[in-house]
Amino acid sequence: MKTIQWSNTERKQMKKIPRNYQEAIFKCVDQLESFPDCESLDIKVLKNHTYDFRLRVGRYRVLFDNKEEVRIIAIQEVRKRDNHNY
Repeated sequence: MKTIQWSNTERKQMKKIPRNYQEAIFKCVDQLESFPDCESLDIKVLKNHTYDFRLRVGRYRVLFDNKEEVRIIAIQEVRKRDNHNY
């Protein structure tokens, strides 16, 4: 099992997202505890990007890093999908 780590910045970003998307995002992020065995989630490895992975939840993207040596998944950003995310 991994620990999910949210920073204050991501918590503030989540408050700006509509409630129904917040619930879906939290539900999907909770499933990341079993990463990389999360076959039902839409996760993509990012190349030439600041963060290692992205999780797609509807119109939103959760960008995160997987720190295998300490078994922590650090949530870095939650953003609405547009042309400026990647």
